[in-house]
Amino acid sequence: MKGARPLLLVEDSPDDVMIIKRAMSDLRAADRMIHAPSAELALVYLRDAANEKPGLILLDLNLPGMSGTEFLQAVKADPSLVEIPVIVLTSSQERQDIVHSFDLRAVGYVVKPSTYAEALEALKIIDGYWSLNALPAGRR
Repeated sequence: MKGARPLLLVEDSPDDVMIIKRAMSDLRAADRMIHAPSAELALVYLRDAANEKPGLILLDLNLPGMSGTEFLQAVKADPSLVEIPVIVLTSSQERQDIVHSFDLRAVGYVVKPSTYAEALEALKIIDGYWSLNALPAGRR
């Protein structure tokens, strides 16, 4: 995402990570992407004061150990993390997962595309939106 702050990708599938990194690179938007293969490691990164907070989190729901839903609950319950926008990027098309994610204050829900071309298009839209999105001063 084009911006001063990095993007945090919370994804355990090496294939999905490779596709997302490739698409972001092709979009020239991957210059500051951080990858966490688990929700637990993502929280460690986010809670370390030495690390820069991301401008956006892309979150898979189906993670080993702590689920993406549990991660989202933890982020939105933490005053130092609550304002970081989270887009769920997952394979689940279940209505309950979609509703629950928005109830937990996700700002978007995208079903993982099945081809590279679809992934590129989805990430292009996400990148464009977050590049244009206005946030209050000091929060970008």
